[in-house]
Amino acid sequence: MGLVPQTPSDHLTEARRAAAARLIPLQPLLADLGDVFTSAGHRLALVGGPVRDALLGRDSPDLDFTTDARPEETIRLLRGWGDSHWDIGKAFGTIGAKKGEHVVEVTTYRADVYREDSRKPEVAYGDTLEADLLRRDFTVNAMALELPSLTFVDPYGGLADLAARTLRTPGAPEVSFGDDPLRMMRAARFAAQLGFTVAPEAVAAMKDMADRISIVSAERIRVELEKLLLAPDPRPGLELLVSTGLAERVLPELPALKLEIDEHHRHKDVYEHSLIVLEQAIALEDGPEGPVPGPDLVLRLAAILHDIGKPATRRFEPGGGVSFHHHEMEGAKLTTRRMRALRFDKDTTQQVSRLVQLHLRFHGYGDGAWTDSAVRRYVTDAGPLLDRLHKLTRSDCTTRNKRKAARLAGAYDDLERRIAELRDQEELDSVRPDLDGNQIMEILGIPAGRDVGRAWKFLKELRLDRGQIGFDEAREELLAWWAREQEGAAGDPDGATSARSGGETTTTA
Repeated sequence: MGLVPQTPSDHLTEARRAAAARLIPLQPLLADLGDVFTSAGHRLALVGGPVRDALLGRDSPDLDFTTDARPEETIRLLRGWGDSHWDIGKAFGTIGAKKGEHVVEVTTYRADVYREDSRKPEVAYGDTLEADLLRRDFTVNAMALELPSLTFVDPYGGLADLAARTLRTPGAPEVSFGDDPLRMMRAARFAAQLGFTVAPEAVAAMKDMADRISIVSAERIRVELEKLLLAPDPRPGLELLVSTGLAERVLPELPALKLEIDEHHRHKDVYEHSLIVLEQAIALEDGPEGPVPGPDLVLRLAAILHDIGKPATRRFEPGGGVSFHHHEMEGAKLTTRRMRALRFDKDTTQQVSRLVQLHLRFHGYGDGAWTDSAVRRYVTDAGPLLDRLHKLTRSDCTTRNKRKAARLAGAYDDLERRIAELRDQEELDSVRPDLDGNQIMEILGIPAGRDVGRAWKFLKELRLDRGQIGFDEAREELLAWWAREQEGAAGDPDGATSARSGGETTTTA
């Protein structure tokens, strides 16, 4: 196909072969679309990620093109070529189309810039392919395949950088990151996704320009952070964010885990511990058919954030100890606050915060002394997050003491065994009282209302404490509880009114 010039490097030769193999199935589509644009007097090139991935021997989900045609002309050409087209990205010069099973996006040559105080680029169209490639984030994404001739275009050495597994900007990094500060986040994301090393001059620019990320919207930052965390190996990307100071602007709770270790080493390095927990959680993710198929964003976020409450709760105790009392509760609050600031959706935020809140619960299990009631509450409190909580809790063991690690693993094995046994005996995943609302109203002779809800909560607590007790015993307990409530109402009318207006009664059966 003539995709890449011949080179003495075995690595580059193999890249050429991989690219040819990946793109051959697309050649009819590429040639057809290229003919449409060249016949109209325009240039068209496959560009960016699809070219990079083809050279890496990877399939790319995207088909991105660049052209000298302005958006109105691109619409006209794609209308005649595709089965359908859309112009949702027209303001940025991008027009989409679908033909058969293939979706393409065609963008007019760009030369965008950001003003100092702007969060959005000023769209400016360019005139040449080479100038368009210069404004792209990294040289490995600044390679193109001109169509329909299949001429390989690499004016900034992207192929050599690809072989060296290096991320370098086509022009000066200060200019590139100044034009679009989000590229600094992308550097960390690509380090995680591709396993590449960021060039020293780019790292230096990221440190100098970290404050510039503040002009980028929280939504765009969140998207890059999600992609980083879902990468095969997020650790290099997270470490780059921390070492350059970017994390202090976008995820300050992470570098805050670098607690100063005193000379007596009275606590572990919480930052390093959190990175290890993340790696161990990723290793425990299931395949496509498992309960927690990877990559799982909720589990990974919980792993990296589970100890962020420690800096605020650290206390040095008499005798040389150190404590982090209730850091899981503080961590859950901080997690909610940070995820809201990054514009995560409500459901994801609630799930991650709940896991952070629950991650220490298992450590009360100790020698397996939990009652069945405690096991039921553990399962009920975790709800649909139970499988993730299993994996997070197991991952949280990073001790080098083999005996301690084995003891913790054995204790969790025992807890999971007990959960499985109770599941066989009871509907443990959806614990409900032995009586439903209609039965409660019939037994107590009361209409629907708050008293029914209070009775239902009492019976659920009873169910958690004692398991399934059956209709007759549940009826007796309900009547006894109701009698106590009525006696209390007679002796303290104000208290009864308060309780019936929303207060909860806790009863130990």
